[in-house]
Amino acid sequence: MSSKTHNSGYEPLSRIHNDSTQTTKKLSTIGLNEHQQQYLEKFVARYTQRTKTSKQLSQSYRPVLADNKNLGEFYLPLKEMYYPIVAKRSVGSKIWDVDDNEYVDVMMGLGINLFGHNPPFIKEALTEQLDKGIQIGPQSELVGEVAELICELTGMERVAFSNTGTEAVMTAIRLARTATGRNKIVIFSGSYHGHFDGTLVKAQMLDGMHAVPIAPGVPQNFVKDVLVLDYGNPQSLEIIKAHEQELAAVLVVPVQTSRPSLQPKTFLQELKQLTKESGITLIFDEMITGFRIHPGGAQAYFGVDADIATYGKIVGGGMPIGVIAGKAAYMDAIDGGMWNYGDDSYPSAKKTFFAGTFCKHPLAMAAARAVLKHLKTEGPVLQQQLNQRTSQFVVALNAYFEEDKVPIRMANFGSLFGPASSRNTNSVEDSAASVGMDLLRYHLLDRGVHLLGASGYISTAHTDEDLNYITQAVKDSVKELREGGFLP
Repeated sequence: MSSKTHNSGYEPLSRIHNDSTQTTKKLSTIGLNEHQQQYLEKFVARYTQRTKTSKQLSQSYRPVLADNKNLGEFYLPLKEMYYPIVAKRSVGSKIWDVDDNEYVDVMMGLGINLFGHNPPFIKEALTEQLDKGIQIGPQSELVGEVAELICELTGMERVAFSNTGTEAVMTAIRLARTATGRNKIVIFSGSYHGHFDGTLVKAQMLDGMHAVPIAPGVPQNFVKDVLVLDYGNPQSLEIIKAHEQELAAVLVVPVQTSRPSLQPKTFLQELKQLTKESGITLIFDEMITGFRIHPGGAQAYFGVDADIATYGKIVGGGMPIGVIAGKAAYMDAIDGGMWNYGDDSYPSAKKTFFAGTFCKHPLAMAAARAVLKHLKTEGPVLQQQLNQRTSQFVVALNAYFEEDKVPIRMANFGSLFGPASSRNTNSVEDSAASVGMDLLRYHLLDRGVHLLGASGYISTAHTDEDLNYITQAVKDSVKELREGGFLP
């Protein structure tokens, strides 16, 4: 349901250069017949009236606020709806916008809110810490306990904390390069590892393997030591084998949010064996899968123990956090390794650089401790039940899509769900159907279902009534889009 996974037949504004209002109007209706144009005008008017304050705020602050928080890519036909929903409050599975519209939220903080919005046990932990103060500089008294809980749940040996997932991935790569003395790393196509320059890459078209930057401002020099391989493809293992003496790390998102149907257990197990034999660091980026699919993350689910894993989102309970966890042989580069008072031991391991003013923020530590203690108390049954409910929800949606001949299929990995595959269209003939797929997201918002991109998340706060409401909203939206001529 994401504009990023469908070519609408329209060029984004960044690729269009014109000075004429008439030209803009023409471009915005290319491929649309009169019936479709009339329908779109009426829907845009309805949607923008419903969410008028969100639109006003977006317009009012655009001169001073440089912000890319919008609904996908900019397309001229949908220009008047190109603004984020501005939230005023949230609780459980619901959010309310500044126009007092209620939404069942399946964006869930881009995967953060496993327990819904503002769960009492996290709120209590934050309130307690606020009463004590926010001491930056001294060590938070909770840090050691939080690290211990993470090790207990994940099976890792040592832990360090950062502020974001991007910082955690940067650090993991740096630790791997320090431990191995090598520079090159492997990243798989379709993976997202944050906005660090060294991972903002795509495969070069000439050889389909060597990396080039994905955006202006990212120097080629930053990505020259990155290989981009096809995820789940056995040939990628052969390429890794051929470069084994050069590789410091292989960086993996075990199940990608853009392709939740791709769950290559055998590939990951073979990759683990290969990296172990070659002395290559295996890094699991578990920002989404960590603590979601299983208390031990994707590693426990697939039976693969990574050398280093990065976590965030769920574990922070809504507060900014990044976690780097791994074997002591790698993590010792943070602080020099284990030593004791009262003897001749000292931090003897080779160290790299690591810092951050807000790392181990007291509020983040308080929220993380509350989350981890809750997960430990509930045990795997929490994830098992949530995974099962999400699977049943996706099965029901797919049954409707198949019966009603809607060209969409969904897949899920635990409580993460999204399109099973992408549909790419390039012809003007297909443009109306593709715009219809983009419009589906807006129709769901109009009916009170908050979904930003391709992926959604079910939380423990979602009720059966919520899931039934979402399903009905999808059905009603499809019916309306067909009447408007945007879906076959």
